[in-house]
Amino acid sequence: MWLDYLIIAAYLVGTSALGYWLGRKQKDIQDFFLAGRNVPWWAISLSIVATETSTLTFIGAPALAYATDLKFLQLVVGYFVGRVVVSFLLIPSYFRGEIHTAYQLLRERFGARAKNLSSLLFMITRALADGVRLFATGLVLRALNPNLGDLWSVVIMGAVTIFYTLKGGMIAVVWTDIVQLVIYLAGAALAAYEIIQKVPGGWSEISGLASVDGKFAFLDFSWNPGFTYTFWSGVIGGAFLTTATHGTDQLMVQRYLSCNSRRGSQVALIVSGAIIFAQFALFLLIGTMLYAFYHHFPLAEPLQKTDEIFPRFIVSELPRGLSGVIIAAIFAAAMSTLSGSLNSLASTSVNDFYRPYFRPEAGPKHYLRVSRLFTFCWGVVLIGVAFLARRWGSVLEVGLTIASFTFGSILGVFLLAVLTRRAHELAAIAGMVAGLFVMLAVHLHAQIAWTWYVTIGAVTTFSVGMLMSWIWPNSPSPLGSKT
Repeated sequence: MWLDYLIIAAYLVGTSALGYWLGRKQKDIQDFFLAGRNVPWWAISLSIVATETSTLTFIGAPALAYATDLKFLQLVVGYFVGRVVVSFLLIPSYFRGEIHTAYQLLRERFGARAKNLSSLLFMITRALADGVRLFATGLVLRALNPNLGDLWSVVIMGAVTIFYTLKGGMIAVVWTDIVQLVIYLAGAALAAYEIIQKVPGGWSEISGLASVDGKFAFLDFSWNPGFTYTFWSGVIGGAFLTTATHGTDQLMVQRYLSCNSRRGSQVALIVSGAIIFAQFALFLLIGTMLYAFYHHFPLAEPLQKTDEIFPRFIVSELPRGLSGVIIAAIFAAAMSTLSGSLNSLASTSVNDFYRPYFRPEAGPKHYLRVSRLFTFCWGVVLIGVAFLARRWGSVLEVGLTIASFTFGSILGVFLLAVLTRRAHELAAIAGMVAGLFVMLAVHLHAQIAWTWYVTIGAVTTFSVGMLMSWIWPNSPSPLGSKT
C-alpha cells in the first residue's frame, strides 16, 4: 500500500512543480488565459483530448460497458461529425478580431445582454458538470483508502489542481494535459493487459463470453427517443452535443485561441476526434473485460454503484505499484479537465464581467492578480459541487446530462449569430429563454433520452429566435449596448 501512496504523491508533487515552473514568466492575462497565442496545433489537439477525458470517461465508460454493451460508441461517431462542423462553421469566427472568450462573439453580433446570459449559463453548467467529475475522482481515492472518505478525497484533488492552475495558467494547463494524457492512456493499457492475463483463457475467453452475452453490440437503429444510445441519437445528438461543447464552450474555445493559427486549431480539433474514438473504444473494452473477469471471479462484496467496478479491480486485483500508477492515471484524467475548467471559468469571469463592468481601465498586473483570485474561488465552488454530487447517480451520465441541459440554448444562439443576419438581440434572448423552458419541460415530463437534449434545445432556440426576428424585424435591440 505504501508504494501506491508514494507513486501518487510523486505524481501530484511533480504536476504541481511543472505547472509552477511553466507559469513563471507570465506578464498579463493573454499569457495567463491564452498562453501567448503561440501553442502548436499538435499540442492543442492532445490537450483537447485530455480535457474532455475526465474521470467520467476513465471510470464511467468501463462501468457502462460492464453493465450494458458498446452502443455508447455510436455517440462518439457523432462527436467526430460535430468537430468537423465546429472547425468550418465556428472557429473562423473566433479568429476575427481580438476575442478572449467565446461569448465576446455574441457581444459583437447581438450585444452585452446576450453575451452575459450565455456566459452565465456556461459558468453554471461548467461548475456543476466538473464538480461531478471531481467527485468521480474521489471515488478512486476512497477505494484505495475507505477511511479517507469522500470529502477529504475531493479536497486533496481539488487543492492540487487549484495550485498548479493558479500558478501556471493556460500554458501549464496545455502542457500538463499532454503529460497527463500519456500517463492515463498508459495506465488504461496496463490495466487492460492485466485483465487479459488474469482471465483464464485470455482474450479468446473474454471475446467468446462477451459475444454470447451480447456485450459487443454496437449498432441500434431504433427510432425510439427514449433509448439513450441509438445510431440516430448518437450521430445526430452526438453531433449537436459536440458542436455545443467544442464550439461554444469556453473550455474548448480557449484552446483554439491559444493556437498559433486558425488552420492549426481546425486541424487540431479534427485530429482529436480520431483519437477520442480510439480512446473510448479502449475504455469500453476494459468494461467488457471486467465483465468477463468477474464472471470467473465473482465480487466478494456487492457494488454500491456500478461506477465502482474499475476502481475496485484496480485496488483489489492489481499488484502494488501498478495499482498506484493506474490511480495516478485516473488523477491525471481528472486534473486535465479540472485545470482547464478552472482557467476557462476564471477567463469568462474576468473578461466577460469583471473587466468591462468593474475595472475597465486597470493595468495588466491587476488583471493577472484578479484572474488568479477567480481561479481559486472557482476551485472552491467545484469542491462544494463535488461534495453534493454523491447522491446524483451514474457519474458519466449525470455529467453529460448536466451539460446537455443548457448547451442547446447556447448553441442555438451561436447558430443565430453565425448563420443569420436578420436575428437581433431581443430575438436571441427570447430564443435562449424558450430553449431553457422547453428543456426543463422535456427533462421533467417527457420520456426522451438525454442524448437528444442539445438537439432539442438548439432547434428550439434557433426557431424561436428566427420567429421573433420575423415578428419584429426592425427591433432596435433595446437590450443591446455593446459593453
